[in-house]
Amino acid sequence: MKDVRMQVLIRLLVVPVVAALAALMAGAPGAHAATDVSEIGAALRESPVYVDPAASDLLSDADADALADKIESADEPVFVAVLPSDYPTQNLFQNLRTETGVTGLYGIRLGDRFDARADSSVLSRQGVNNLVTAVQGAGDPKAQLNDFVDDALRSVRGSAPASWDSGGSTVSTGALIGAGAVVVVGGAGAYALVRRNRHRREAEQRAALERLRVVVDEDITAFGEELDRLDFHPAEPRADDAMRADYERALDAYDQAKTYMADARRPEDVRAVTEALEDGRFSLAQLSARREGRPLPERRPPCFFDPRHGPSVADATWTPPGGATREVPVCAADRARLSDGREPLVREVDTDYGRRPYWDAGPAYGPWAGGYFGGGILPGLLVGTLLGSMMATPTYAADYGAGYGDFGGYDGGDVSGGDFDPGDFGGGFGGGDFGGGGDFGGGF
Repeated sequence: MKDVRMQVLIRLLVVPVVAALAALMAGAPGAHAATDVSEIGAALRESPVYVDPAASDLLSDADADALADKIESADEPVFVAVLPSDYPTQNLFQNLRTETGVTGLYGIRLGDRFDARADSSVLSRQGVNNLVTAVQGAGDPKAQLNDFVDDALRSVRGSAPASWDSGGSTVSTGALIGAGAVVVVGGAGAYALVRRNRHRREAEQRAALERLRVVVDEDITAFGEELDRLDFHPAEPRADDAMRADYERALDAYDQAKTYMADARRPEDVRAVTEALEDGRFSLAQLSARREGRPLPERRPPCFFDPRHGPSVADATWTPPGGATREVPVCAADRARLSDGREPLVREVDTDYGRRPYWDAGPAYGPWAGGYFGGGILPGLLVGTLLGSMMATPTYAADYGAGYGDFGGYDGGDVSGGDFDPGDFGGGFGGGDFGGGGDFGGGF
């Protein structure tokens, strides 16, 4: 890999020098010609970090190699280019992404400015904005780029292009033998790193599951108490087959929820538990309507404020503290409270900062909420909340499972343009846009 980088670097050093000499011989006033974006794209297909010769004072070769090694070891599609401050910026991101041809996250240090873009399947525009904002205060290029890469490797989804692992140059037999020895040693180190990362991930998942277990056990207990309070006997004179079927489904849901929770090994396994509880509560709502001679209820999501309240009866307008107004499904009691100007009865859970509403308690509660609300409804309900923001990132789907809304798919990190949407990259840097945290227009 280092040989390939050296060959690319030599090629990229020679071209600008030749161009500059030609310009001087022709009497042109320019001191150097900007490296063509196609050459930068070619370099990034071989290595994740490119430093323009005219910007070598911003990042040393050793620091660039260390940064590239970090990205390659993580096997994530993150690209970094370091360019001089006077590099032409018109459509730079879009052209660079097109020339590279690889789905990924692209960060560019342009003199003393920094910004980034990403394909939406790799990281959302808001996610890119967050990464850029987090590193804007770091003036030192080495610190800034390392911070960006460290944050990015925890956030992006996908895999590195295969071209990083393969070069087109001819290698001698002796070099191959030497490289083989290095691979053996490096492979052992890589295996140890992967194993440590896997153990760390498993420990994080166990901790998240144990935190969730407290909440889910409360839900199961609450539903069991509802069944105990239910004054219904399948053999009573007024009971019919439909009532008995509703009751059986509710009992089955209770048993399923307990079994699923006992078998849960990861946070995402909790979704099946809350799905079963939601099914059981709807069966009880149907049973209640049959017994009272009312029309059967339509299938609606549970009360947003606390799914233990049972199925919602309507949508109500609600504005969370410091958030935007939205429509949420509510039970009859919370609808009355909102109509009277009172606060709804919100489900709170334990966090490191005390009791908080579940939507502000962290990413582990996504599977719990997803089982109750399911499909695409949940992201809309949680817009602007901590949980909603986390669930909108690719890393959330990777950590806690998919199925909580349309957060985009991933088609691989190899050379392809199938996922590329020019709207992800906007219309270039022009004006004073560079440094704006990824908000350059275009669709999102």
